[in-house]
Amino acid sequence: MRFPSKAISSTLSARLRAFQIYGANTNVGKTIVSTILCKALKESRDASAQLLKLEIHNVLIHQTSHVSKFSGVTTSCLWQFNDPVSPHLAVPQELNLTDSLLLDKVHNHISSLSNEKGTFILETAGGVHSPTPSGSSQADAYRPLRLPIILIADPALGGISASISAYESLHIRGYDVDRVVVFSNEPYRNDSYLSPKDVGDEEQMLEYYARTAESQELFDLIGDLHSRHAARIQDIKSMPQRAADKIWYPFTQHTSVAADNIRAIDSAHGDHFSVYTPPTVAVSEPAEESAEVLAPRYDGSASWWTQGLGHSNPELALSAAYAAGRYGHVMFPGSIHSPALKLSELLLEKLDNPRLNRVFFSDNGSTGAEVAIKMGLRASRERYGWSSEDKDIGIIGLKGAYHGDTIGAMDAADPGIYNKEVEWYKGRGFWFDFPKVGLSEGKWKVEVPGEQQQELGTSHEFGSLEDIFDISRDSTELAEKYAKYIHTQLHQAINVEGRKFGALMLEPVVLGAAGMHFCDPLFQRTLINVIRNSADLFPQAKLTPAKPAAELVASKATTAWTGLPVIHDEVFTGLYRLGSFSPSHLLHVQPDISIHAKLLTGGLLPLCTTLAGEEIFKSFLSEHKHKALLHGHSYTAHAVGCQVALDSLNIMNTMAEAGEFSIAPSEGKTQTSRDKLWSKWSSEFTTKLSHSPKVESVWALGTVLAITLKAQETGYASNASGWLMDRLKGNGIDARALGNVVYVMTSVSTEDAAVRGLEEVVKGFEEW
Repeated sequence: MRFPSKAISSTLSARLRAFQIYGANTNVGKTIVSTILCKALKESRDASAQLLKLEIHNVLIHQTSHVSKFSGVTTSCLWQFNDPVSPHLAVPQELNLTDSLLLDKVHNHISSLSNEKGTFILETAGGVHSPTPSGSSQADAYRPLRLPIILIADPALGGISASISAYESLHIRGYDVDRVVVFSNEPYRNDSYLSPKDVGDEEQMLEYYARTAESQELFDLIGDLHSRHAARIQDIKSMPQRAADKIWYPFTQHTSVAADNIRAIDSAHGDHFSVYTPPTVAVSEPAEESAEVLAPRYDGSASWWTQGLGHSNPELALSAAYAAGRYGHVMFPGSIHSPALKLSELLLEKLDNPRLNRVFFSDNGSTGAEVAIKMGLRASRERYGWSSEDKDIGIIGLKGAYHGDTIGAMDAADPGIYNKEVEWYKGRGFWFDFPKVGLSEGKWKVEVPGEQQQELGTSHEFGSLEDIFDISRDSTELAEKYAKYIHTQLHQAINVEGRKFGALMLEPVVLGAAGMHFCDPLFQRTLINVIRNSADLFPQAKLTPAKPAAELVASKATTAWTGLPVIHDEVFTGLYRLGSFSPSHLLHVQPDISIHAKLLTGGLLPLCTTLAGEEIFKSFLSEHKHKALLHGHSYTAHAVGCQVALDSLNIMNTMAEAGEFSIAPSEGKTQTSRDKLWSKWSSEFTTKLSHSPKVESVWALGTVLAITLKAQETGYASNASGWLMDRLKGNGIDARALGNVVYVMTSVSTEDAAVRGLEEVVKGFEEW
């Protein structure tokens, strides 16, 4: 079974030239243009022509016969109903004619012709935004096909405005408008051709079409369309080699890069790329194999963890266009614009953390992490009276941490594959190894690293993932062991070795780049609790006896940081990636600083926010400008990104309020609060995988599925995942591997049926 078996990809054939005709309005002459083109193509030496009509009421019975009669080509009409009204009104409700069904029919029809050498014309109904039978805009409904457009402009009074609006509506959705055709107003009255004709009129029409089809203008139009089709194929065919010669890719060892393994993406829609795939048949050969040059591929990494609402989302595209049209880009320091202000207010509201009340904008997760580190270090320096000349202040974190690729963000992580070859890298910190969560042989376990097993035990088993997140674990014996172990390690580093630390920096719940390592929530929560409440480690720490984390976070009055500022890097795990607006909510922890990016704009634009509290903000206040937080970039808080982020978060928040991130009844659970866990992936699927002799463990939370394969060599350099990556790729799924860990990620908007399809494909691999 190949996934996605029903995915709709942009259509591009080495043999068949396909075009779509849109009108700026009704009665602008779409059918006349279709007839003229079909007749001219029919009489040309190189091609046959076919026409498919998308309208569905009985007027088309006449229009379809009109085209066939006067052009002599094959015509088809998808549906015919009695009422000559808008499609969404003409279709009987019981028919349930969905956009998916409509697309399937059209796509299947084009695919059936793709090996034939000729031209196919797809004529739409009404105007660009006329509704489909389901009621959605046809410009959105047919976007997955992304056929080249012939736009018929409106020659009537007001037609210039309507035609420009139609063009912009298509352009903003990612269509290529190859030609715009308009009739002269005086010689032609389009409505006269749409009513029944007598014999005399038919003779005149035959003469008109014959004359027009042989005109130089028509020859030029057809020649231009053919040239554009050929150029489109040549361009995408040549892209991999051009890229191999000119592009320096991130995170890529170029000794292993060749043109034939660079995918050329023609477009993307929903969860899929339309990727160039060399046809299996030459244009000049008999059409026994596919001449299609584009194929759908599932974006299994959510485009490096960014996708939230699907590729080419029309709502986000309109948001970007609105802000670009309203603001362009305006400088931010000393100014404010509505998108940035409203986004800041929304983030503070939804994070619901009294420790946070200031929002700092930057361009991406790495720079957001740099800002957070500067905030934390300055706050600790002011609290503990350190000198600005003291350069040996470190960060406390977890092994395998990754906060980005700028120098400061790298220095906040322990030595590893991402930083150890960088000349200026100097790891500045202390990093704990940590117990990891996984499902193995149908049982949820917390596995303790070997170096910690003497103090913490080896493996701890739980009845469910909810049990692992249960905050009542704070009162268990294991929590006491965690606290003692953490305190002992920090005592050695601080009080014995004399090291200084300025912040605790964590990726809450999951360390993504480390290998999708799922940290025991109790360990992270205990680490925070020890740092915030150990006066012997940090003299200005809370001077009251240590309290359970649940009691600490329950107090809304607890807003001042103690011990060290706690930074949560939520770039990957935040904003519903794991099912909750913030992974801090899952941990029952309120950070002093938090970083948010990736899903912030729904997957469309780079933007990052770093949030902090008033006390940290005041650490930078002074009469001297050089003591301010002197960090920024020219496009700080760009209005386009802020508007897209605002609208993206509002869409996802609406989904959450509607229960779309709740556990399905089929899972046998209900969601009554934000603490319940939700996953796109079914428990039946993950349980089955966990029993495979090739699987060390598996976990799924929110949109993420991570499979750890058994391997002699683990970590980023491991090749143990090669067979699984090959199988996924061969089945149309672009997943990613982190050494012996393979992960697949959906958007938050991915339909459940698509996820079930992914599961069926993966379960079907015989290697398991």
